[in-house]
Amino acid sequence: MEAGEHQLAERRRPAPLVFQPPTQVNSVTSGNASLLDPLELEALMLNMDASLKVHARHHFFTWTQGLLQNLLKHEMLICALRNSKLTSFHVDSFATSPAEPAPFSDMFRQDASLVPHLIKTWEDNYFQPVICETGNGSAFAGSALARELSRIGANVVLAHGTYDLFGKPASFFTFACQSGTIGPRQAYLAELVVPFLHLAWVRTQINRPAESDGASSPGAGLLTAREQEILRWIHVGKSNIEIGTILTISPLTVKNHVQKILRKLNVQNRTQAVGKALALRILSI
Repeated sequence: MEAGEHQLAERRRPAPLVFQPPTQVNSVTSGNASLLDPLELEALMLNMDASLKVHARHHFFTWTQGLLQNLLKHEMLICALRNSKLTSFHVDSFATSPAEPAPFSDMFRQDASLVPHLIKTWEDNYFQPVICETGNGSAFAGSALARELSRIGANVVLAHGTYDLFGKPASFFTFACQSGTIGPRQAYLAELVVPFLHLAWVRTQINRPAESDGASSPGAGLLTAREQEILRWIHVGKSNIEIGTILTISPLTVKNHVQKILRKLNVQNRTQAVGKALALRILSI
């Protein structure tokens, strides 16, 4: 009798949860990612913790183009959040490469080949991360978005998103990466981190301050006109040598200005300086 009760209890006990890594799709060899090594696990935990501290756009920029790069290296991150119209998205792009992100957002919204393919493949494959080649020779080489991504050295994209209770995309994140840097392991990491990306990105929209034409910048007067000019070029990814060439000053002079900018903004590096300047509205989005 006791043996029978013991067997019944064993049958009722729930099976342990086993997390299977995503299957690679879209013309890429399928395979399962192995378990994360200790350094990857630590990086994942640090990124999850950092995501919880994101409450504004400049926080999101600093996180995704800083710490998140250690986990998922990318040249451009395009974030799409479905708005009140079910067929349209609010899109924003982030990069530290020498490229202006705004045009990529416009091209993402207007794209009629690559973006629909990524979303449809993601939906058809039960919302698993999608890896897609976009460089020369691919089916999407003619897309304006793919051409611009190739121009900044990104010939493959990793896309993943979140969905609502009706199975419709709630958000969609596209990591544009260099060839050879994306595989099943990165897809698995994307599956783990995208829910945190989604929540952080939503918070930036909820907490977005109301813009007023008459409102003055809280950072007005903090930087000189020359420092603001240099900071704008830093924002689009220019090096000291490139900025010096553009402004016809020496790289050493640029370096001295950059050091003054960092001190005045009380930050440690150029990425943090851009994030702080966006927060203080010294730089515009």
